Amino acid sequence: MFAVYADHPAPDDPLAALVVGERPEPETPQGWVLVQVSATSLNMHDIWTLRGVGITPEQFPMILGCDGAGTLEDGTEVVLYPVIADAANTADETLDPKRKLLTEGYQGTFADAVVVPARNAVPKPAGLSWAQAACMGTAWLTAYRMLCTRSGLRAGQTMLVQGASGGVSTALIQLGRAAGMRVWVTGRTEDKRALADKLGAHATFEPGQRLPERVDGVFESVGDATWPHSMRALKPGGVIVCCGATSGPDPSADLRRLFFQQLRVVGSTMGSRDELRDLLAFVEAAGIEPEIGLELPMRRAGEAMQAMMDGDTAGKIVLTR
Repeated sequence: MFAVYADHPAPDDPLAALVVGERPEPETPQGWVLVQVSATSLNMHDIWTLRGVGITPEQFPMILGCDGAGTLEDGTEVVLYPVIADAANTADETLDPKRKLLTEGYQGTFADAVVVPARNAVPKPAGLSWAQAACMGTAWLTAYRMLCTRSGLRAGQTMLVQGASGGVSTALIQLGRAAGMRVWVTGRTEDKRALADKLGAHATFEPGQRLPERVDGVFESVGDATWPHSMRALKPGGVIVCCGATSGPDPSADLRRLFFQQLRVVGSTMGSRDELRDLLAFVEAAGIEPEIGLELPMRRAGEAMQAMMDGDTAGKIVLTR
């Protein structure tokens, strides 16, 4: 079958490991299902796989792609939940120490077909296109968990999103606006701030800019470059919800501010399968159209990967069959 895969780890030149070609048809174990992939979306995790991060050399070749949407053999349209937990796990999959993402231990979605546990195939809302549905599994699910499960914020409160144009950030802007928050956003360029405005931000700012007032919650995925600003931006008793550190993982904790103003710092990773179901229902009910910055056929995956590596993003990057 057609597939886009990494054939070896390439720490210094990840695109050198990218192959657009053919791989064997997958076998379907008991309790798993075969999904014909209609669309998939990129995540930074795919770049890490090409670099060999989180995967051993013996696991190559590895088909890329954590996210996707497609059709079961009986015609049912589904969205793929990308976290594969231990079969005995009945709780939150993100807390299962044995969990793996697609591409970490199982072949991914950049292909004609993928096999996943039956429970990982979640019904697709009719109102979402294939491309929109393919955005839901990682970035949008991460944003939903940060906002709706981990933050504790309420409608009418003010949230600050650090970074305006990536998949998680654009999802937070759209979800926050739909949930009744006052949404503020930082962005490095005028174009990125304009995108945030278009998606519903109430105000946009340059990175590090002094805000008109302090906020109830900050949503962090940048790390070292924005952390001091995030700490200063919070009201006493406010919360930072952090899902990543793209600019570096070792910011100053500013512990004196943390304890004196009784701030909360909350970690958040991906989301559960139940949260994916809730996210899909919310997006459909609110009429949210996920922002897609670039859509290309799967055979042009190299161009899509380069755009992601260059930071040339304005929402999700989607590959279609």
